[in-house]
Amino acid sequence: MSEKRIKILTISDHPLSPSGVGTQTKYIIEALLESDKFDIVSLGGAIQHAEHKPQITEEWGERWKIFPVDGYGTQDIVRSVIRNERPDILYFMTDPRFYGWLWEIESEIRSLIPMVYYHVWDNYPYPTYNKSFYESNDFIASISKVTQDIVETVAPDVNSQYVPHAVDSEFFKPLPKGQIAEFRKSFDKDHNTEGKFIFFWNNRNARRKQSGSLLFWFKDFLDEVGDDKATIIMHTDPKDGFGQDLNAIVHELGMNKGQVLFSTQKVGMEQLAMFYNMADCTVNISDAEGFGLATLESLSCGTPIIVNMTGGLQEQVTDGKSWFGIGLEPDSKAIIGSQQVPFIYEDRLNGAKVKSAFRNMMYVYSAEVREQMGKAGREHVIKNYNFKTFAESWVNLMLQIHEEEGSWETRKHTNYRLLEVA
Repeated sequence: MSEKRIKILTISDHPLSPSGVGTQTKYIIEALLESDKFDIVSLGGAIQHAEHKPQITEEWGERWKIFPVDGYGTQDIVRSVIRNERPDILYFMTDPRFYGWLWEIESEIRSLIPMVYYHVWDNYPYPTYNKSFYESNDFIASISKVTQDIVETVAPDVNSQYVPHAVDSEFFKPLPKGQIAEFRKSFDKDHNTEGKFIFFWNNRNARRKQSGSLLFWFKDFLDEVGDDKATIIMHTDPKDGFGQDLNAIVHELGMNKGQVLFSTQKVGMEQLAMFYNMADCTVNISDAEGFGLATLESLSCGTPIIVNMTGGLQEQVTDGKSWFGIGLEPDSKAIIGSQQVPFIYEDRLNGAKVKSAFRNMMYVYSAEVREQMGKAGREHVIKNYNFKTFAESWVNLMLQIHEEEGSWETRKHTNYRLLEVA
């Protein structure tokens, strides 16, 4: 390539980790690299690192450097990377609450390079305390229509654009029924689940995901229909430090005889797709969800869903005409927060509504109806969350930002204080 590549510094969950933020960051990075117009430097956080040595992927070599960091890094780490690597654009992604420290030095950063924020979560009513955060960016990409509406309302002068997640539908797809039957036969033999209705839950064990509440409500449901009627598979860490001790809850509720199964090993997309295909239904009842990648993966595999109608989830379960599962309207809005974050809104469900959804999926909707829901859901994914369109959007967006905003010698924001560049 004759032209100099544009170098982008990304700050997010570690892009090789299995989190939704990490996965989407990886998708974006790979799209940029494949265009041959960009090089990438990544600060990868939000996981426990065995070591903090720089990582080079085999496929991309020096074109993609990953620096593992605790949290999401520090001001001094960001300063050092900018001085040494001289990126042209800073891209960062996840909950805005995690980036107060970064926005404190936006005048330093924006003197040299534009800041691009991929905004993954906020909720109604409009959180005006984020207004200053929004205005500290040159560009905001919004993960959902809800989030885009919030940004446009709170900070209308900031350049922003709706850029939804995407899923690789070539990996997450309906598999041959014979293949699934063989997998299910082996699974039933190992876990005594033959004849049971399978619910699948693929989320991090964090408080807002409602993992503990889900277990209590599932227990009430089984008390009504019978312990031998259904199993829920939870692909998560049951003792995540950010959540609850799910093993203890299962033991206390007496659901340790096959009613609840934990999948704790990191698995590839092929194995994960197998779980989605085997399940009769997936569940995501998070109180707050910017997007909910697992829900999109499920639909792409043709498996219907039960979701809380919050954030980006409400855009996935229906297209306004058809439903691809059961969408549950929140019963109340809770306010949580701290002295650092004044308040955060969460959409809460009650247990009776969730149990009713379990019952409807098992007994009201036939296997044929669930299959039709799943088929329509996959069509919805392919139409609205197309991986090719997603990749093209990010390449074009970064090229546009670089052209319009400049970097280093051509930076237009001359009113900001410059970093001392070594």
